[in-house]
Amino acid sequence: MSLRVATVITRLEGGAGTMALRGAEALDPDEFQVTVIAGSGRLLPAAEVPTHVEPALRAPIAPAHDLLALHRLTALLRDFDVVHTHCSKAGAVGRVAARRAGVDRVVHTFHGFGFHRFQPVHRRRTYIEVERGLGRITDLGLCVGTGVAVEALQRGLLRPERIRTIGVAVDHSAPPRTAASRQHARRLLGLAPGDVVVGAVGRLTYQKAPEHFVAALAALRRPGVVGVWIGGGEEAARIRAQAAAAGVRLVLTGERDDVARLLPAFDVFALPSRYEGLPLAIVEAMVCGVPVVATAVNAVGDVVAPGETGLLVPPQRPDLLATAVAHLIDNPGRAARLAATARARLDGRHEIGALATALAEAYRAE
Repeated sequence: MSLRVATVITRLEGGAGTMALRGAEALDPDEFQVTVIAGSGRLLPAAEVPTHVEPALRAPIAPAHDLLALHRLTALLRDFDVVHTHCSKAGAVGRVAARRAGVDRVVHTFHGFGFHRFQPVHRRRTYIEVERGLGRITDLGLCVGTGVAVEALQRGLLRPERIRTIGVAVDHSAPPRTAASRQHARRLLGLAPGDVVVGAVGRLTYQKAPEHFVAALAALRRPGVVGVWIGGGEEAARIRAQAAAAGVRLVLTGERDDVARLLPAFDVFALPSRYEGLPLAIVEAMVCGVPVVATAVNAVGDVVAPGETGLLVPPQRPDLLATAVAHLIDNPGRAARLAATARARLDGRHEIGALATALAEAYRAE
């Protein structure tokens, strides 16, 4: 008899949403009957598995909506054998609802953490204590990247035997960066063949620090450089105004369904995040063959080995981000070697099949 699995996530979008959906779609339908439950998300219409929208499940802390979501999810989850939650809000409301509903097995994926060192100390401590409490009703925690798993262990979020490390699942059929794919991607973005393109992928949010991306572009002081940010978010208007004031050429594409086909347009991929898990976008850029500069946070170092597969800089240092980007622009031979090494090391890793296997093992009772 197949297991009934509920995949619960606040927003079915971005890297976490893509991971949740890819995992749900990759599982053997003869063994697992998966339903995706989400508060919102642009990936919902594309889902090939049954989906349920619960609009009360929202990312910001809102007690009235959170209690309503808890009530509705508790009733809904009684029909499932396994509940798998993703991210902070769905992870909190969903896990409590699953236990109230008497679900046999509760799994949670840490794509990162809702707490980070840029928060006020009292808020960070509160969030950590909440996660420790949730850990006591969680059968298994899946951590996206070694850095995330290490922090979960150090913080005591779950017992050591209840923590497993997983990777992200990348579509390896995406086009590699060649002269032809580069030209095609630039046409899609409306860029000139001679533009020097520094790109990023992610939501325009505080976490991703897009204002540091713009500041780094301004620090380059190179009129031939154009920045491209693929992804939407609440910071879009502010970032557009910042770029205009700084005289920076910046293309904000908004949300796109063809990210893999746009990546070959980039000469350098630069992600300035304040905190992360293991960003799907970085791995996709490396598989594409784009040299990477990123901030040294959480599990980014799992794939970006400094000076071997890319360059790392501290978070909140757009000046150093600019220096690293300029180094790769000015040294295309080294940039190509870093990109080639990164692509070779990722060969055969981060496959969708590996994610399906990890999820199947997580869902089966031990």
